[in-house]
Formats: sequence, C-alpha cells, structure tokens
Amino acid sequence: MDYTANLTKLFALRFFSSLIPAYVIERLFWEERGMTIQMVVFTEIIYALTIVLLEIPTGIMADKWGRKRMLVLSAMLRCSEFLILLYATEFWHFALVVFLAGVSRSASSGSENALLYDSLKLQGKASTFEKQLGRLNACDFASAILAALCGSLLASKFSLELNYWISLGSTLIAFALSLLLIEPAAGSEDSSVEEAIPFKTYMAMSLRFFRTNPSVSIVLLSAMVTGAALGYIYEFWQLYVSRLGIPVIYFGVLSAAIMLLQLPGNLMAHVLIRWFSYKALIFMIMAVFAVGFTYVAISKDFIGLTAMLFICLFSGVMEPIASGYLHHRTNSSMRATIDSFQSLGENLVHTLAGLGFGYFASKYDVFGGYGFIALLCYAFLVWFIGASRKIE
Repeated sequence: MDYTANLTKLFALRFFSSLIPAYVIERLFWEERGMTIQMVVFTEIIYALTIVLLEIPTGIMADKWGRKRMLVLSAMLRCSEFLILLYATEFWHFALVVFLAGVSRSASSGSENALLYDSLKLQGKASTFEKQLGRLNACDFASAILAALCGSLLASKFSLELNYWISLGSTLIAFALSLLLIEPAAGSEDSSVEEAIPFKTYMAMSLRFFRTNPSVSIVLLSAMVTGAALGYIYEFWQLYVSRLGIPVIYFGVLSAAIMLLQLPGNLMAHVLIRWFSYKALIFMIMAVFAVGFTYVAISKDFIGLTAMLFICLFSGVMEPIASGYLHHRTNSSMRATIDSFQSLGENLVHTLAGLGFGYFASKYDVFGGYGFIALLCYAFLVWFIGASRKIE
C-alpha cells in the first residue's frame, strides 16, 4: 500500500478545511442574526464542554475503528455546520452548530496526527513528524490567511451570507478529500500488537501512560495552557481592535497577520529542538505569553496590539514540539487516544479560564479579560519552573 499519498491528501484536506472566508466576519454575521455577546459566550461554553465530553471517546474510536473514518465524520459535520448557519436565526440554531463543531473537532483532533505519524512511520520517516506537522500547520495558516483577505474584501462588496456559501463549498471539497485517505494497517509497524485493545481498558491504560511518563504530562499541560490562552486571542481580537478604533475593513489584514506570524514557529520547530532543550523552549514561550498578555491588558493602545501579535509569533512553536514529544513516546495502538488528551485538557482549561475571562471582561471590558489570562500564564510559569526538572 502506498502511504506516501496520505501526506499530499492531508495537505489538500487542511487547505480546504481552512479556506473559510466566513471566519473573518463571523462575529458580525452572528450579530446580524441576533446573537449578543452573552449568547456567544454561552455557545463557547457549549463548544468546549462538548469537546471535553467527547474527546477521549472519539480518540478511542479512532484507534479501534480507524482514523480515516473519524476524519470523514469530522468533515461531514463541518459541511452541516455551514448549511445550518446559512439559515440560522435563533439561539438554538447557533447552539446546535457549535455542538456539531465540538463533535467535529473531537473526531479529528487525535485522528489526523495519528494518521500522519503512522503513515510516516510505515515509510521509515517518523523522525520527520515535527517537520511535516509544522508544514501542515503552515498550509493551514496560508489557507486561512487567503480566506481572511478574500473574506473581508467580499464582505465589503457583497452580503455577509456569500462568505458562508463559499465556506460551505470549501468544506464539501474537504469532505471529498477525506474519503480518499488511506488507513494505515493497524499494527503493521509493530509486530507485538497482535489484537485490538479492549475498549474498556483504553482509559485505564491512557491514565497509566501519563502516570509513568510525567515529562509528557508536563509538556502537554504547557501546550494546553498556551493553546487555551491563544484561543482568547482568536475569539476576541475583533472586539479588542474595535476598542482601538480600527475600521472593520482592516480586519482581514489583522486576521492574516495573526496567522502569518505563527508560520515561522511551525516551520522552525524541528530545528529549534536541536538548538534548545524542551525545557528552555517552553519556558521562553510561557514567559512571552505572560508578559505579552500583561501588555495587552494594560496598554489599551497599539503597544497592546503589538504584544498580541508577538504572542502569536512565539505560539507557533508549541504545537509541533508538544505533539512530537508525545508521539515519539506513544504506541501506535493508542496514538489517537493519547493525543486526544491534549485537546481535552486545552478545552477544559479554556472553559475554566472563560469563567474568569468573562467575569473580568464584564467589569473592565475585554482588557480585564486579557488581564486574567496574563495572571493565569504567570501562575503556570511559576509552577513550570519547579516541575520542569522532570522533562527529559
């Protein structure tokens, strides 16, 4: 079986999955359909809780029944999201969309990385995982940047709804591409794996894996905290820049900048782990997050916006190094299940942080919310200094 084609298909799948011009005007479209900020916060909670509840079960299903099947399911659900949004007018319509989005995210989060790693391992190229994952993320960002620039231009000339029709078309192409993926033969790279692990033992084995590998737990927890913190830039940067008086016409450029700045880190991650230790890299990233969010919160001007962009620049390094650290130490029979813990933890942290973010944002606007994220990053940085001695 030729597994080399999987990499090309994954690149194409990432490209069309991220070619979503609807995202750059998402908050405007939702507001146009009657969604208030408080309603949006409720849907964010629904999304995060859905992932927390389903992340591990879908990871287990990916390991037992195939990563391709879960990626196909994820792509199909994404198509349904945009179809519903085109006709959404009530809160429960949007709630249903974010629920489906949570299921879709859960189905794909561990499956894609597991399929990528196993496809590379069957070719004897597992050592290039960080490099290829970084390139996949770069493709992701490039597509999203293109979508953001085109989306803002289209929104300024046509109705916001057009962006959603185009996004639906892109997700349909991604669905077709997911059907072309090749499922790596289970256990073919590890002769010790004779049969599938019983479903009921997956959770116990996963928890045992983390107990016996404390360094993996620390690295993944670092990725969870940075991922959750970065999520509040993705979700609320539009409100932040609007408070700075930046016209909506420039939102596409700013969205592109946020994603473009993450490209160098993704592309250079495999090189940086040769120059620095994992401990040093994570410490630097966490320090930038803590100081950066402090400026975002207190500056309330273009210095704060610059700090936000600086955070994005350093954030690109974290996912490839954390995923690589995990997958190099995980057996293929549980690869998607173990990987799913990162997404589960990130969304759990995101949900808990959201309570603090929402409280302080209600009192001090979005700046107060970012101040809470800064405190969270400082607290984790202090803990990491003491715990990082366990990192290999």
